[in-house]
Formats: sequence, C-alpha cells, structure tokens
Amino acid sequence: MKSTLKKICFFLPLLIIASCSSDDGADKDEEKPTITINYNEGFPQACAELVRGETYNFKAMVTDNQALASYSLDIHHNFNQHTHDDQVGECVLDEIKTAVNPLVFIKNYSIENGPKSYEISISVTIPDDIDTGDYHCAYSITDETGWQTRTSIDIKIVE
Repeated sequence: MKSTLKKICFFLPLLIIASCSSDDGADKDEEKPTITINYNEGFPQACAELVRGETYNFKAMVTDNQALASYSLDIHHNFNQHTHDDQVGECVLDEIKTAVNPLVFIKNYSIENGPKSYEISISVTIPDDIDTGDYHCAYSITDETGWQTRTSIDIKIVE
C-alpha cells in the first residue's frame, strides 16, 4: 500500500503539471499592423499645404494579420523642427518660432468587429485662427493584441 501511495504522490503532481499549459493552441500574434498613405486617396502626402478654414479628409489604409482594434490621428505643430523616428519624406521647414495659437488635434477611434484591413477616414476642418507653419500629422494603429504602429507626415498650414 505504501508503494502505491508513493507512486500516486509522485505521479499525480507530474500529471497536473503536464496538463497545465500557457499555450491554449492559439497562434500568437507577433506582427505589428501596417499603415500607408501611399495610395491614390491617402492624405496628406508629405509636404502637403493645408489652407486655414478648409476641411480635409485625412485617409490612411491600415492592415493587420489578425484583427485591428483602434487608431488615432494627432496633428501638432513642428515650430521647433523636431522629428519622429518614423517620419515619411523630408520637407523644407520654416524658421524656428514660438507657438502662440497652434492647432492641436488628437482623437482616438475604435474599429468595430476586428477586420484585417480598414481605411481610416477623418474629416478635419483647419481653424481660421491657428498659427500657420510646419505641423506633423501622425497616424497610429493598434491591433487586438496590443501591437501598435505609427507614422508621421510633415505638413504645412498656410493662409
């Protein structure tokens, strides 16, 4: 009896440990989503000039190998000539200046039903009273597992 009890005490924990696994058989998502503005409707393209008071449709195509979850659009001034490591294109920049009334547009959006591809389309009116000059337009996309990709484009807001 002691021998059987010893075997049970030895093999039962091994059986329990062997039956536990952190891998539920699902494929692990190890790919970041992608963003592109390099297609006919993609907007804005690098070095685009946007006129104050006008409305523009900001568009980018995003894809993921499994499922997209959310995206954001961030438009902020570049009066200090900073850069982003993911910057698309190089444009001629104005002199460094101090912001007085810059445009700041930051909005987050959800993507319903987790598609693998999606076209971002956001209508933005450039206010009449904001500072003109150099700006960045930054798109960000996040997939359902939390991978994120972003891209920034130099734009200029003019009179």
